[in-house]
Amino acid sequence: MPLQARALASERPEIASITRPGDRHSDKKPSTLSAKARIEWATSSLRDTHPGLSASEPLWARQKIILCVSFAIAILTIVYFKAVALPWLLAALSLPFICVSALRIASLVMAKMTSTNAPENEPPRDTVLPTYTILVPLYREAAVVPDLMNALARIDYPAGKLEIFLIVEAGDRDTKRAVMAGIRARQSAYLLTVPKGSPRTKPRALNFALSHASGDFVVVYDAEDQPEPSQLRRAVDMFHRLPCLACVQAGLNIYNARETWLTRQFAIEYTALFDGLLPTLEAIGMPIPLGGTSNHFRRSALEAAGAWDPFNVTEDADLGIRLARLGFEVRMLPSTTWEEAPPSLRDWFGQRTRWLKGWLQTYLVHMRSPLTTLRDLGFARFIGLQVLMGGLLLSAYVHPWIYVLAAREWLVSSENAQLTRLDQVLFWIGVANMLVGYAAGIGLGYRSMLRRGERRLAMHALWMPFYWLLISLAAYRALLQFATAPFHWEKTTHRRHAEIRMDSPATYPPKPSDASST
Repeated sequence: MPLQARALASERPEIASITRPGDRHSDKKPSTLSAKARIEWATSSLRDTHPGLSASEPLWARQKIILCVSFAIAILTIVYFKAVALPWLLAALSLPFICVSALRIASLVMAKMTSTNAPENEPPRDTVLPTYTILVPLYREAAVVPDLMNALARIDYPAGKLEIFLIVEAGDRDTKRAVMAGIRARQSAYLLTVPKGSPRTKPRALNFALSHASGDFVVVYDAEDQPEPSQLRRAVDMFHRLPCLACVQAGLNIYNARETWLTRQFAIEYTALFDGLLPTLEAIGMPIPLGGTSNHFRRSALEAAGAWDPFNVTEDADLGIRLARLGFEVRMLPSTTWEEAPPSLRDWFGQRTRWLKGWLQTYLVHMRSPLTTLRDLGFARFIGLQVLMGGLLLSAYVHPWIYVLAAREWLVSSENAQLTRLDQVLFWIGVANMLVGYAAGIGLGYRSMLRRGERRLAMHALWMPFYWLLISLAAYRALLQFATAPFHWEKTTHRRHAEIRMDSPATYPPKPSDASST
């Protein structure tokens, strides 16, 4: 029996050598727990049952020792062997660019062989559709609740088989009032209040809601999301065709791409990721780090995997890697959910800091025991994890220093003709790798936007190197927060559609012909 099938057949698959002595294991399903026990489960289940997979302890002792020793060796080498070390350092720092560039080039090649259109399959009949639970975590989102309710009303799924939880934090009175006003005319939507507690994060709220859910399948949406109305039916069709499938991730895209320079870059980045990189990872069998919204789960698999980690501020990416380690299968769903990109630098910076801090948490969690992760994933997917998460993180930290070291080497070479040929070769290797990285990133962004019919927006991919420098700045801020406030959740402000410069109907679904009511 395939590993995926074995995992789906069990309530909690074993994870060899990840747990530590003294772990507490619970065989109870969250839906059978008492009211008090549910919030305890939402906060502590993963930490108690599989502490090796929880971000509640940011760094294990041996990780701290390895990082400190490595940093000390690097500094001493640069100080005492500067003439030899710096050219080699420039070449070594180019390695993450090589890895990420290779992935982007592969995505460019794969893009010519794939399509962003959904397959034309016969949708399941209403009589055979399973029950579906929609989870929408809300915090200080009173302004967007009316737009959210309109988006949920457009979802094409039988109301009798649809369960919607609008999840509000205790004390958020404005959002609670807005939700109560919005659900009076919608009987299948429920207000769920999360009791006070720590950490106050989206994954903790989702776990609490999961313990109340009754659907066979579960999907997460954010407050500003506008999913295509047929998305749930498409997900059900894919789950039916692939019985061992645990999760499908819908594509995300931006409905206010033309609003500011940042929203244009954000849209290019999202399109390249969800239309290019993630489908390529799926095609070559690599782990898929999930997006924070529009991920659809087979509920039994979600619970078996330990649900979301409440201590990880990018809980989606972590869950995607954890599902891969447990042998579950994750696929991309050919459907789009449209959402708002932060238009201001302040909102973008806070959101990106949280995402990068969560990616750092995720990478360090799954690299606590590299041999165990290697055994869980297999060699090829383990390398994929290093390229995707390790490579992207390292490239964000390295990017500004490539400029610094390249400028230093150029100045030295212009003043000192005694540089060895090896030094010059290493210098130009570093410069060439950076240029290839830029070309691959810009090419993928441009190509992805063209496939969406956005020729004018595609030209803005030329600005991506400057956007990447902003990402590097956010990465260093994320590193500081990881050391001082690892569980702090920076809230992203969302606005009503009436306040946003929305894109034209040609580029922003839902189209009137696709908006069927439940």
